[in-house]
Amino acid sequence: MGKTLQDAIHNRRNELINKLIFHNIFKKGNKQLFELTLQELEDEFKYIQNESHPHSDIGSIQWKNCAKLTS
Repeated sequence: MGKTLQDAIHNRRNELINKLIFHNIFKKGNKQLFELTLQELEDEFKYIQNESHPHSDIGSIQWKNCAKLTS
């Protein structure tokens, strides 16, 4: 396997692990996230995406501490 492909796999695994941690997923069964294969991480993330609200993902706009503007 070429270095570029290995780097891409490593980067994708890290991205998925970070997204799962954002959703408070730290383990699957008896395994830590870093022990899972890329396919297992992809499957878990797809499951989480299907189960979560569409506006609660990492890339969405989230309003925090917003005060109502008065005219």
